[in-house]
Amino acid sequence: MSQYVSRLAGTLAAPSRLRLPGHHRRPRRVAMLSVHTSPLHQPGTGDAGGMNVYIVELARRLAAIGVEVEIFTRATTGGLPGTVELAPGVLVRHVDAGPYEGLAKEDLPAQLCAFTHGVMRAWAGHRPGHYDLVHSHYWLSGHVGWLAAERWGVPLVHAMHTMAKVKNASLADGDTPEPAARVIGETQIVDAADRLIANTAEEAGELVRHYGAVPAKVAVVHPGVNLDRFRVADGRSAARARLGLPQDAVIPLFAGRIQPLKAPDVLLRAVALLLAEDPSLRSRMVVPIVGGPSGSGLAKPEGLQKLAARLGIADVVQFRPPVAQDRLADWFRAASVLVMPSHSESFGLVAIEAQAAGTPVVAAAVGGLPVAVRDGRTGFLVAGHDPADYARVLRRFVDDHCLTERMGAAAAAHARCFGWDSAASATAEVYTAAMHEHRRRVRSHHG
Repeated sequence: MSQYVSRLAGTLAAPSRLRLPGHHRRPRRVAMLSVHTSPLHQPGTGDAGGMNVYIVELARRLAAIGVEVEIFTRATTGGLPGTVELAPGVLVRHVDAGPYEGLAKEDLPAQLCAFTHGVMRAWAGHRPGHYDLVHSHYWLSGHVGWLAAERWGVPLVHAMHTMAKVKNASLADGDTPEPAARVIGETQIVDAADRLIANTAEEAGELVRHYGAVPAKVAVVHPGVNLDRFRVADGRSAARARLGLPQDAVIPLFAGRIQPLKAPDVLLRAVALLLAEDPSLRSRMVVPIVGGPSGSGLAKPEGLQKLAARLGIADVVQFRPPVAQDRLADWFRAASVLVMPSHSESFGLVAIEAQAAGTPVVAAAVGGLPVAVRDGRTGFLVAGHDPADYARVLRRFVDDHCLTERMGAAAAAHARCFGWDSAASATAEVYTAAMHEHRRRVRSHHG
């Protein structure tokens, strides 16, 4: 595949910036590719996370503005229906590629040919021109998308979500670096794509700096948040009552996949420092960890529980499995503050979701989090991953009982700028530009 990929990369000229007249049409139907994780999976465990939410919400909103979406994903259990309607105008297609269960993400490159074959079989059952465009998510999907787009004669739009070079530059202690094969694969996809969608201007800069992306090919589209689901609703005390949490407790929450990259250990160490400094806090602090082991965290699934016991804080920490989105919204509402000490985050959707629910965020100043969190207004950004720095910031929420409500009100207002409708509309514009340019390139090639 690499030889084919290299040959194909050489044929793609860098498009220039265009003013698009109004008559250029949007695609009617998009083939969306998500090889390694299904939009039907529960976010917060395995390889399911923010990208799953992103794909589901984007597809729904694109369908609502007249762009049909078919999402191809790998079947991970036997007996799944070939297609599932996720929403009107959104179809999920299960592709058989490799064994259903027990296949790690690192093993998936070997299944890309089988996955591509499944995508091509689905396409072969349609009339020519069924898909107007391919939108791939994450580098594994990018390779399938590249071949599909070339075969179908349509443009490829790609979203990285995370990048190997960026992750490897900020690894947690003991975490496994991303392999060289991924770096090579990402570089090839950047060359091949007609358009690259970045979550933030910083991510766009990283694509240019680390992967040599042509700036004119990169479009910045902020992810959105489901503002109907993540909202202030009936307030903190009602959410705490529903979850069985004490009304007067200080509740710093971690929600997400449990793996070194997300650094939930930093929150536990910060809490241990707070309790050592003020033992009276023990009776009025609850620390929920909502999520399941993922990635390199699967090697030590009980590692965080053991750390809590070693730190002597197991009595204040509550480990909860991943929950559905509506329930997650209640956890956000119930918390005093969401804590995100991640080593790397392309955007950090949960930061916006928590803020939309009226809860401030304490986050590492990495990746897209400085866009998601307004430092000093909707939460606090912390440079680095020293637990003492997080403890100092969390102490402010302990000492000032009104801080959560004050910052939470500003956070909810800030989050309202991140609706999925505007994200879908901006994505559709990227599609339109890619299609226009692709047609122009084909015409000039044949002319």
